[in-house]
Amino acid sequence: MDTIEDLNKENIPAHLAIIMDGNGRWAKQKGKLRIFGHENGVKTVRRVVESCAKIGVGYLTLYTFSTENWNRPKLEVDTLMRILVSSLKKEVKTLNKNNIKLNAIGNLDLMPSKVGDELKNVISKTAENTGMTLTLALSYGSRDEIKRAVQEISIKVKNNIISPENIDEIIINNHLYTQNLPDVDLLIRTSGEHRISNFLLWQIAYAELYFTDVLWPDFKEHHLVDAIKNYQNRERRFGKTSEQLN
Repeated sequence: MDTIEDLNKENIPAHLAIIMDGNGRWAKQKGKLRIFGHENGVKTVRRVVESCAKIGVGYLTLYTFSTENWNRPKLEVDTLMRILVSSLKKEVKTLNKNNIKLNAIGNLDLMPSKVGDELKNVISKTAENTGMTLTLALSYGSRDEIKRAVQEISIKVKNNIISPENIDEIIINNHLYTQNLPDVDLLIRTSGEHRISNFLLWQIAYAELYFTDVLWPDFKEHHLVDAIKNYQNRERRFGKTSEQLN
């Protein structure tokens, strides 16, 4: 079983994104309610965040709550929001201890006021930290993000702030929620599903994808190490040939 010490410290993904999947199935396997899975999923978040900070990941983005998740039963949504507020309150000390800055992306206006207030509080209290940036994707959907970017750019074109021929990747990037984040290097999805599920579609254009059957509450540090080790054994060509890279 590989450990953090076995990783090549010269080839750590600068930006790691994770689709945390499998909480509900994990609980069902144990004859418990879905909420039991979400509560244990929070413990995994804590483990993974601290491990990523130790490994030297610069940016970690977690798919915490999608735009589609609003369609889940009201009781589950309300419970998820309660867990989120509780977790944010508890983790301020841990984030500061590990020099981690909190960030959030998505249509945050849709979040309940208690969640929004606690988010702002923790973001403010960790703003001076200079280590890893932890981004929570909340009420997030990539198609919605891109649609909003197109609308904002269109308004600027209409008002002669931007000319159509000058629209490039930089301008588009600057109108996305992730404008202050680098492109994703490695995307991990747990629970055996092989989908992107409307997550960071623009930002993962050249990301390495890693899928594991492990359900999120069971995802341990050695699973994270396995994913990064797998990443380190791949050749990232960005459209070039192997010969050009060598």
